[in-house]
Amino acid sequence: MDALLSLLFSSEEEELYMLDRMAYFMFLMAACTFITLLFENVPYGRYATSKYGFPVNARFAWFVQELPALLLPLCLLLWTSSSKTSLLPNQLLIAMYFLHYVQRACIYPFLIRGGKPTPFASFALAFVFCCYNGFMQIRYLSHYAEYPAYWVTHPCFLIGSALWFVGWFINLQSDHILRNLRKPGETGYKVPKGGMFEYVSGANFLGEITEWAGFTLAGHSVHSAAFAIFTAVVLASRAVAHHKWYLAKFEDYPKSRKVLIPFLF
Repeated sequence: MDALLSLLFSSEEEELYMLDRMAYFMFLMAACTFITLLFENVPYGRYATSKYGFPVNARFAWFVQELPALLLPLCLLLWTSSSKTSLLPNQLLIAMYFLHYVQRACIYPFLIRGGKPTPFASFALAFVFCCYNGFMQIRYLSHYAEYPAYWVTHPCFLIGSALWFVGWFINLQSDHILRNLRKPGETGYKVPKGGMFEYVSGANFLGEITEWAGFTLAGHSVHSAAFAIFTAVVLASRAVAHHKWYLAKFEDYPKSRKVLIPFLF
């Protein structure tokens, strides 16, 4: 795989320059996505529509679209000269990334109960994004990211790691609550209760946003920041849409429940 990278980039300086440009382009994508989502919901799940292509089975879509975010980084670690993977800060950040995507790609899809098909366009865009972001995050962390020897005891790393863990836990707990809303044989939607759903409509989205915000604070790079901001844009929009949908569908929906940030928004 080093040979392939050497064909793409004439030097490490050129590759790092390209990784930085990829991060800046993701910021641009986040801005464009923010504007688009003011007028359109992300078209999957309850907002799926045929105008974005033929339907793809939900389990298959989640598994295949998330898999590149796991396999491509794994290939980078196994088959390239990953010069920074012996350093503890890099190892811990890479572990955070992989813990999320092992669950998201290899466990979450197979726990889905039912699930509305995903339009092909949403599936394809998610697949491309996972390839793009997976390469950018892990290539930077495994080959270029440099941290001082004390970084794992620095407040930014400690607070960021704690935030990552809290977000990861909230995300897992919220997914579990959503999966178990309906008993076997039941159909239709129900109001989620328990965990952070007692405070916000988008508890699962809050968890993932918190997760990557913590990852950014711990990692201190433009690459992780771009990922966190893009994630926040997409998931915050989805949380707003869910909150409006719940209020319209359920007359007894808790009025004190916020959209995404407990007690505030």
